[in-house]
Amino acid sequence: MVQRGVVADPDAIVIGSGPNGLAAAIVIAQAGRSVAVYEAEETIGGGARSAELTLPGFVHDVCSSVFPFAVASPFFRTLPLARYGLEWVEPPAALAHPFDDAPAAVIERSLARTAAGLGEDEAAYTNLMRPVAEDWPRLEEAVLGPVRVPRHPFALARFGLNALRPAAALARRAFRGRRARGAFAGLAAHGMLPLERAPTAGFGLVLGAMAHVVGWPLARGGAQAVSNALASYLRSLGGEILAGRRVRSLQDLPGARAVLCDLSPRPLLKIAGHLFPPEYRRRLELYRYGLGAFKVDWALNGPIPWRDPECARAGTVHLGGTLEEIAAAEREAWAGLQPERPFVLLVQASLFDPTRAPEGMHTAWGYCHVPNGSAFDMLGRMEQQIERFAPGFRDRILARSVMPPAEIERHNANLVGGDIAAGSFELSQAFARPTRSLYSTPVKGLYICSSSTPPGVGVHGMCGYFAAQRALKQVLG
Repeated sequence: MVQRGVVADPDAIVIGSGPNGLAAAIVIAQAGRSVAVYEAEETIGGGARSAELTLPGFVHDVCSSVFPFAVASPFFRTLPLARYGLEWVEPPAALAHPFDDAPAAVIERSLARTAAGLGEDEAAYTNLMRPVAEDWPRLEEAVLGPVRVPRHPFALARFGLNALRPAAALARRAFRGRRARGAFAGLAAHGMLPLERAPTAGFGLVLGAMAHVVGWPLARGGAQAVSNALASYLRSLGGEILAGRRVRSLQDLPGARAVLCDLSPRPLLKIAGHLFPPEYRRRLELYRYGLGAFKVDWALNGPIPWRDPECARAGTVHLGGTLEEIAAAEREAWAGLQPERPFVLLVQASLFDPTRAPEGMHTAWGYCHVPNGSAFDMLGRMEQQIERFAPGFRDRILARSVMPPAEIERHNANLVGGDIAAGSFELSQAFARPTRSLYSTPVKGLYICSSSTPPGVGVHGMCGYFAAQRALKQVLG
């Protein structure tokens, strides 16, 4: 599916074939401009790739695996990706959050059923999440885009009052019970920040609302199906993709009026730093990467033996127990320590997509947060957390693939120190990523289109969309 020709002087070149790079190339090709994508690895997709990481026939997602933002993306919604083989699989429940001595909290498409399952916090959950879910059509432009004058200021203000708070404080204020508090803490911990910091509540609100708006779907066949569909559509527009072409300097490229880099600041500096003015180069050097991920993939001889059978209904399971436990794990990682009881985010795709494993077999993957670039070995502690809620899990393991932060970065140079968000979401750089100039650089025709720009992490293509729109307006129009 990848072309390996030599493209002579296209209008635009995109460096990197992650979802944002492919989205940027599609926008440019839709405008009738010639575009070529250069990908360093032999397989396209960046963070949306799949591979047989453990045993033959067991398909694992290398990084991203669950795609609420891909379905909700205002840009991806306009693309005919189903025509190019992309099929979504939605598990019966988006998320399960088990506890030691209480029923799991289960978040499913129905907000009413989800709330009812939280008992004493039924009304509180409804009051917190319903406004975000109902307002999503008015919020998506602001949440999935750069800061600008909002078209729906009142809806955004309602959302912002809670979203800009620390998750731990909001959970304690909004909920009385530990099940609702724990479930919200797990959602917010996707922000890869201590839960006592703003704007972690925003992650909990948006991810929770996404479960009710579009679900937390999987791509049939693996994350690679998302990248393959984007690439096929790009090729139908005349775009070219050259895999195995590592760009070590912008001087390696043929002439083009625009170059869009699906790169985070550190790899961008390696290929273009010598072209930047000292002040801009310094700002990129000061860009802060966040917590790293320690990821494990498992090939299993059967489904995970959850103590609470409700966990088998969910594509994603959060393993960390109470708000206090999850907050402690995230604080420890942020402080540079090895979390004693890590918060584990686990995906069990093969329960709902049988293409992921041989008949009767299963896959699972999980990760926890560790200090950026850490060499801590979290395998034992992660598996202990799974055993805590699924006794006998280890007995079902056929093989493992272990990716500490250094290995994650080796698979994708954008994820410096294993930071799968390509940059911390501290308030100081949550909205002005990687600098205040966002997608533009001081070099004419050179743009950044990675998740280090707004809106940031997530397979949604919006970073690439906005960068390409700027390039079309400024140099390709």
